[in-house]
Amino acid sequence: MNWNLHFLGVGAAHAVELGSSAVVLERDGAPLLLIDCGPDTLDRYIAAYGEPPRALYITHTHMDHVGGMERLFFRLWFDEQWRGRTRLFIHAGLMTWLQTRVADYPNALAEGGVNFWEAFRLVTCTRGFWLDGHWFDVFATRHHMAGTSYGVALAGSFVYTGDTRPVPEVLARVGAGEELIAHDCGLIGNPSHTGIDDIEREYPESLRRRLRLYHYGSEADGAALQARGYTIARAGDRIALPAPGPLRPDAG
Repeated sequence: MNWNLHFLGVGAAHAVELGSSAVVLERDGAPLLLIDCGPDTLDRYIAAYGEPPRALYITHTHMDHVGGMERLFFRLWFDEQWRGRTRLFIHAGLMTWLQTRVADYPNALAEGGVNFWEAFRLVTCTRGFWLDGHWFDVFATRHHMAGTSYGVALAGSFVYTGDTRPVPEVLARVGAGEELIAHDCGLIGNPSHTGIDDIEREYPESLRRRLRLYHYGSEADGAALQARGYTIARAGDRIALPAPGPLRPDAG
């Protein structure tokens, strides 16, 4: 069985030419889980796979990560074969924010009679969630306010941080093996995002060699990160992953 992480977009919020940061976990070439749904993500996803996502995980509710959900609602609702089928996984602590951002506008349809979440199969979680027999760990990250952003990991295979400052104590748990680590990193850090100096200060070399950096600010910034000896992800990249390993002792 082959596993890949397909990067649909890799840009920071202002780097529209790089695409909204989003990835798809693929198993034997088929999409298993989409992570985040920014303004251009649905178009990129359908161009790659020919249909809407069957499963979606949201890391946090900034619009460059959820701005495509209204379009996804319409795509699902007006196709009876898809209505209510797409599983949407989100940390329970984010539901108020997501409701406010995408679902509170009066009348999801002008005709009324439809609740926004009826187009989805909503699954809230805290520690993690099951999908097709695999347990995915959900973990808190450091982005703006505490309790507003969460990454996701599949033991033995990959870690996806979402937007974050460095989280060495977390990666010591969810990325302790040979997992590929897709990590937020710009050329210069700030109070909400990791910079390359943060990476070099906070993470040991044994972890840095497994990083694939995304959410950078421009092509030039990506080239500068590469010049520092790091591997960046580019929109369209498919990166081979290790096969998932045994469940963690605290899983499920």
